[in-house]
Amino acid sequence: MSVVYRAYAPASAANISVGFDLLGIALKPADGSVLGDEIFIQKGEEGSGCALTCSGRFASVLPADPRENIVYDAYLLYKEEAQKKGFEALDVKMELKKNLPVCSGLGSSASSAVCAIVALDTVNGGKFTDAELIVMMGKLEGKISGSVHYDNAAPSFFGGMQLITGENGVISQSLPLFERWYWVSCFPGIKVSTNAARRILPESYPRHTVIDFGRRLAAFVSACYRQDEALAASCLKDVIAEPYRESLIPHFKEAREAGKEFGALATGISGSGSSVFSVFTSLEGAQKMQAWLEQNFIANGDGFCHICKADADGAVAARVAEN
Repeated sequence: MSVVYRAYAPASAANISVGFDLLGIALKPADGSVLGDEIFIQKGEEGSGCALTCSGRFASVLPADPRENIVYDAYLLYKEEAQKKGFEALDVKMELKKNLPVCSGLGSSASSAVCAIVALDTVNGGKFTDAELIVMMGKLEGKISGSVHYDNAAPSFFGGMQLITGENGVISQSLPLFERWYWVSCFPGIKVSTNAARRILPESYPRHTVIDFGRRLAAFVSACYRQDEALAASCLKDVIAEPYRESLIPHFKEAREAGKEFGALATGISGSGSSVFSVFTSLEGAQKMQAWLEQNFIANGDGFCHICKADADGAVAARVAEN
């Protein structure tokens, strides 16, 4: 008899305007909807390797060959790291339920990578520490984006809002949340690739821009710890990416103006786009923004909009069945 486990890793919004490549927050729809990838895993037949299948709303956009999927890469990486640690990883059957669109600015690849590593470590009996697991997740993300960035993987794994430190052996640290904040997250249904979004950025920035970036990020972190909501909200401005990336996202400027009209503390680009986020303290304002985005920003049937809170739990795994 084989135990089946379900692993889940939430969507995330990276950058949060003020923290390019350094901040990210895990998102959880307030209505209880699933906004993240799921993996169902069980022990496979000895010598079978990894049998991977895909399902879910966005499974059709994944590579036809499962060996080209980031989840399969996760199996190979976990197996390699297991050997280094002195044990043989189990052969497995995995089903990826792809609930997040790719190239969406919602940490889709990070969600898959985090979910896969959590699932693999769960079925193998929890052999690695969180610090070891997050490094694996970062390596997988690097294969997709071309360089290692933890601003999606860290919040998806650890939950809450994460500051990427990368110093003294610590990859990220949790920041105190503003519990009143609602995060309206909207994917318009169009793709913006991470590579394209990075190519549009300049090679260098003026000194005053670098100083503004550092000043606002430092003030935002301080405001989180002091729970100074007004200061934190005033810092949610992007001087690094948004001035260049807004041209990649149709109607983003109109969305930002709509956010102001409905009382948003800030509206920005989620990760590299095309998703956007708006922050509200009022549920009524968040609902008005959601309605506006659904009517004016979503371009096709792939799009969706959720009113979210921060997902404090991050990735989770549990036994769901026995075969």
